[in-house]
Amino acid sequence: MGEIVAAFGVCHSPHLLTRPPDENPEHQELSIAAMRQLGKILDETHPTPPASAARLNRLLFETKFMKTVDVGQVIDEGRWTTYQKLLILGTALTIILDGVDNQLLGNAVPSLMKEWSLPRGAFSTVLALSPLGMMIGGAIGGILGDRIGRRTALLSSVISFAALTLAISTVNSLMLLGVLRFLAGLGLGGAMPNAAALASEYVPRRQRPFAVTLTIVCIPLGGTLAAFLSARVIPLYGWRALFILGGIIPVVLALILFKILPESPRYLASRRERWSELIALLRKIGHNVPSDAAFIEAGTAQTPKSRASMRDLFVPQFRRDTLGLFGSFFFCLLVNYIGILLLVATLTGAGFSQSAASNALGWWNIGGVGGAILGALIIQRFGSRVTMLGLSGIAIASAFAVAAMPLDPQNAFTLLLMFILLGGTLNAVQTTMYALAANVYPTEIRGTGIGTAVAVGRIGNVLASYVGIFALNHGGAPAYFSTFAIGMIIVFMSLAVIRRHIDRTVNEIAGVKVGAPAGH
Repeated sequence: MGEIVAAFGVCHSPHLLTRPPDENPEHQELSIAAMRQLGKILDETHPTPPASAARLNRLLFETKFMKTVDVGQVIDEGRWTTYQKLLILGTALTIILDGVDNQLLGNAVPSLMKEWSLPRGAFSTVLALSPLGMMIGGAIGGILGDRIGRRTALLSSVISFAALTLAISTVNSLMLLGVLRFLAGLGLGGAMPNAAALASEYVPRRQRPFAVTLTIVCIPLGGTLAAFLSARVIPLYGWRALFILGGIIPVVLALILFKILPESPRYLASRRERWSELIALLRKIGHNVPSDAAFIEAGTAQTPKSRASMRDLFVPQFRRDTLGLFGSFFFCLLVNYIGILLLVATLTGAGFSQSAASNALGWWNIGGVGGAILGALIIQRFGSRVTMLGLSGIAIASAFAVAAMPLDPQNAFTLLLMFILLGGTLNAVQTTMYALAANVYPTEIRGTGIGTAVAVGRIGNVLASYVGIFALNHGGAPAYFSTFAIGMIIVFMSLAVIRRHIDRTVNEIAGVKVGAPAGH
């Protein structure tokens, strides 16, 4: 038995697996000799069936004549090319449209109230059905991404929420509106984890936090676009035209991206029948990969399994990080949506005009975009543990400071600055959390891990309005803003228990040779 283990260990030396065999002749001969020794030992202990012998011969042939490429190392340590930046742009566009469609209904409710002669309270359940659908869609979408591919799952999600958004333009009843909105939420929720996973797997390790954050920060950008679009379309053409545009534009974009957006290179590496696609993709990125290359995933000597499940998130090596991510996503989304849903109502109740209150929420979101980008940049220098715990601490202090401030319309400037700081830190923690989740899980369960964490966060999203209204009814504005601090204290503790934080990265690019770079 010891001889078998020794032979097998030599065969699967990581050094051999990450370099082309013909560039290491001594190692090649050692590998072949070791496999022959393994075959001899197996023959002596158990007669080898013909099929097994054929597989062993094929393995010997491939080791001798094919170049073995560690695709994870190639991407993680490779260059950050213009083509990769374009891939991130294409992925980000899908999330901008996700953000647009996610907020169309909120902008259309006043028109629906008027046309259907219904009070605002009649739409509360309908508004809650979308995040409920997103919660379920996030979990399902992540699992599908691991099984059928990130790109396929992402673009299928876009087409589904776009088609259902288009269908909403035809409804004439509250019940049908709620059903369609829930189903659209499934697609909206399924898009985000796959976009985060896809963005993380297109780029080198040092750019991963920034690429994922830039992708996810497109959600509030899409929400801003939805507000501008609604302000111009609804007065002129009505709310139905808004949903028509919200359906047609994503469908067109998805069909284009189906043609030009490639699948995740790590996912392709796990499907031998799709290695030709992977070779073409790596060449576009800038590596002259030989046509007879064989691929493995970074850090492993085998291709990843294709049927990921939620059970994989709770094996001993991931259990602690999974629970930390669940707590972080739940309470951070809870806090963020308490602000998004009720900040305007809180300010108008304190004497601010509708315009001033909406303007405050706008600056809150602008602070969020800036904070998210800044957070991603800081992570590249200091890593995610220091950065995210620091941002959470600033959010806690800012929330307590706002809770202690009087909501005085005459002192709006100081309050506005605090909203920019609070919104910026809250959004920075939330958006960089996707990059953290992408870092925690390996490729084979990354979509499932991100999707499940987002789904848990969506529970906080659904509960946000109830928690915020409870705080306002029982303690007014001070209690309302204190919920931000309390929630972020729990986020701080949840982030602290996570072990697989993103390490700091260096600015210098370490070259990885796979043949020679294209064009050289």
